[in-house]
Amino acid sequence: MSTATSAISPDVVEAHGLSEDEYSIIVRRLNRKPNLVELGIFSVMWSEHCSYKSSKLHLKKLPTEAPWVICGPGENAGIIDIGDNQACIFKMESHNHPSYIEPYQGAATGVGGILRDVFTMGARPVANMNALRFGRPDHPKMKHLVQGVVAGIGGYGNCVGVPTVGGETNFHSAYDGNILVNAMTVGVADSDRIFYSAATGVGNPIVYVGSKTGRDGIHGATMASTDFSEDTEEKRPTVQVGDPFTEKLLIEACLELMATDSIVAIQDMGAAGLTSSSVEMASNGGVGIRLDMNMVPCREEGMTPYEMMLSESQERMLMVLKPGKETMAEAIFSKWELDFAVIGEVTDTGHMVLDFDGEVVCDIPLGPLADDAPEYDRPHLSREEYKAWARVKPLEQIPESTDIGADLLKLMASPDLASRRWIWEQYDSQVMADTLSIPGGDAAVVRVHGTNKALAITTDCTPRYCYADPYEGGKQAIAEAYRNLCAVGARPLAVTNCLNFGNPQRPEIMAQFVGCLEGMGDACRALDFPIVSGNVSLYNESKATGGGSAILPTPAIGGVGLLDDYSKMATIGFKNEGDGIWLIGGRAAHLSQSLWLREILAREDGATPPVDLDKQRANGELVRRLIEEGKVNAVHDVSDGGILVTVAEMALANQELGAILDPIASTEEAFGEDQGRYLVTATRGVEVPNAICIGSTGGHLIEECRGGGLNVPLPDLREASDSFFRDWMEG
Repeated sequence: MSTATSAISPDVVEAHGLSEDEYSIIVRRLNRKPNLVELGIFSVMWSEHCSYKSSKLHLKKLPTEAPWVICGPGENAGIIDIGDNQACIFKMESHNHPSYIEPYQGAATGVGGILRDVFTMGARPVANMNALRFGRPDHPKMKHLVQGVVAGIGGYGNCVGVPTVGGETNFHSAYDGNILVNAMTVGVADSDRIFYSAATGVGNPIVYVGSKTGRDGIHGATMASTDFSEDTEEKRPTVQVGDPFTEKLLIEACLELMATDSIVAIQDMGAAGLTSSSVEMASNGGVGIRLDMNMVPCREEGMTPYEMMLSESQERMLMVLKPGKETMAEAIFSKWELDFAVIGEVTDTGHMVLDFDGEVVCDIPLGPLADDAPEYDRPHLSREEYKAWARVKPLEQIPESTDIGADLLKLMASPDLASRRWIWEQYDSQVMADTLSIPGGDAAVVRVHGTNKALAITTDCTPRYCYADPYEGGKQAIAEAYRNLCAVGARPLAVTNCLNFGNPQRPEIMAQFVGCLEGMGDACRALDFPIVSGNVSLYNESKATGGGSAILPTPAIGGVGLLDDYSKMATIGFKNEGDGIWLIGGRAAHLSQSLWLREILAREDGATPPVDLDKQRANGELVRRLIEEGKVNAVHDVSDGGILVTVAEMALANQELGAILDPIASTEEAFGEDQGRYLVTATRGVEVPNAICIGSTGGHLIEECRGGGLNVPLPDLREASDSFFRDWMEG
């Protein structure tokens, strides 16, 4: 065996992201020092990104089961039953660090990677979503980052032919040095044609398909498991480069091969590339694996086994085939002009063995590599200790607004509420011809092709709530995803997530993580809304911006629901003159942590609005029933900005139809962000149960009746809403 162990110095170990204790464990479990190839493999498999070593203790506490869940966390993506022998397969992933370093390719390859997670299980991707967080718009780098990320998402998704149907984009100074780019893909498969990653069958051939391996993305998983420092730009070579046209070919070739009953196991080469895919396949199947590195298709001369195993070149898959199927499979991939190579076989050794130029260059027992990766119970502050650390001020006396109309215009022009048309017009949301709603509503709705069913999809999180109170913020993230699905008439079924946090070795950051997960878990249990897949992204902070500044805790939630009859889908736009506007969930009492408080008074004070989970469920079920029975003709979840912003968004959607509201008693009533609420409209004379009538539709203003002071013309609202992105991008 090639034994280049003399080069393994403490500096080399540290450069691979391993602690002294972790390296000692490796030596002990191998009963010898690793060579450089083996060290590299351990470093990526034991990275935070691949091993979840700081998070898996707490992830185990999340609810993951329900009668409609076919497969929960642990595979490439989660799977739920949507009836008629059909399954929905979906997942959300992060590509934060690469997108900050190289925004176009970072975002593009994030989309490519999450697409592969879904189609590797046998699903045809039907929709993409995203959840984006950026820093201050006046930050010198932010315009470049926004333009690059949006172009990368659009460029990859549009070319690969999968619609990008919605998402969310928010801004806060906490993301100045570490933006978040979370991508979600949803696919549909036959329930009896789902593919998993467990390799079985000693002697079965292992095949490599897709693009050739290059030197891009080496140590990408390790880079994604550390925070940023002043040398950020030097990490550019760790960012992968994507090719959406090759991805489209790969989708079609894989789905064609999947129809032939030739595949034993299949795995995307994502983070850590050939290493993670081969290790996970062998470990999941309880077998060994032997690879001939001379057979790996390479696009660069002189690549070493170390580079081949750690490369994160895109558009590649690893498969175990049934014996004798190689020639037929190769013909399919050759037809689609993709590489195909038999690079190894399944063994019964329980080891990963790599051969190169006639030598064994790696021999690692798979147990220690996969199953025995470190699991840390990181120290974290108690809730009371965290509250003292976060120094969130109690909400003091707030002056009443002197002009709620002017405040409404300012809110509608703010970065967090302004129209995202500039973003979503760069995405092809209609390709495949099954998208039933344009971006901008509460949830995207995509028809299940050839049926009356539709999938509703949303991404949600309110990081400022999670910072002020991680537990309530975690509950709210789940509850808002639930509300958004209910608001289009869908039955919420399951959740994927992307848990974006700072350095878990800081007890205050770990308190955010633990608190958010506790809140998420309680909300999922109360709402029958299990978590079936997800991703953890830690170390999202930057020393370069001064003093180790961490992002706000951002547990981004991707929710999926089902409409049995898409013709009953609800949308947010007002429909008819004279319809009653009804409030479900009661008037507001909480301005704490509201956008009004932040944008108008420049304060981020007070407690996160509490989330009553019984109320969330009851109101969601009421709204779905009203939609199903055709008693309401427009529905919108009340969230950021409160009732007045909700009314404005409903007025600007579709027809630009105004509203005449009953006199508004207080600033809290206008802009409070109490949870569990919806605005619905119903034809004149129709009574909406358990709701308060607050006005009616009509005219071209948002105004108060009986001489109230609110009087905002819709053209002024439209100009306010459109101005932020237009002026920023054209400026």
